[in-house]
Amino acid sequence: MSSNLQAILEDNPVIAGIKNDAGLEAVLASDCKIVFILYGNILNIGDIVKKIKASGKMSFINVDLLEGFSHKEIVVQYLKEHTKADGILSSKASMIRAARLQGFYTIHRFFLIDSFSFHNLDKQIEISQPDCIEILPGCMPKVISWVIEKFDLPVIAGGLVCEKDDVVAALKAGAVAISSTNTTVWSV
Repeated sequence: MSSNLQAILEDNPVIAGIKNDAGLEAVLASDCKIVFILYGNILNIGDIVKKIKASGKMSFINVDLLEGFSHKEIVVQYLKEHTKADGILSSKASMIRAARLQGFYTIHRFFLIDSFSFHNLDKQIEISQPDCIEILPGCMPKVISWVIEKFDLPVIAGGLVCEKDDVVAALKAGAVAISSTNTTVWSV
């Protein structure tokens, strides 16, 4: 599955992240084909995904940020049965593993804030077996290149990707795509 996701990301290297209804409306009018849903709750997540899918875009839900759900693997089963989402994002290895078992594309998010978090990647990836990894913050080309050297997985750069120079630097460092909630970056 990951080679298919990698091809999709290579064709669509700018991923729109949305964190509220205003972002949802903006992404529906954008050319972005992949959307990271960074908000929502048990009552509205199905409608958010439905709108994104109706506009011909792929939707990935960040299960860590959904309100009204426990942070247990059962949320992934609920999303499989009640939404048409394409994939799941999470910083938790157990959630990624559960999402893979449900047939979702999976993106394991990592907040790389120090050498300890970098050296902990191996253990987490071994557990989750994701299709792709996302490195946050994504404005660190040197760190992106370290991750790419270490793992044979597509890497997305996310978080603090605020302008065109950040996008270019991340892609030049080897990221297959970037994600950003900044609407001006979506048209880069």
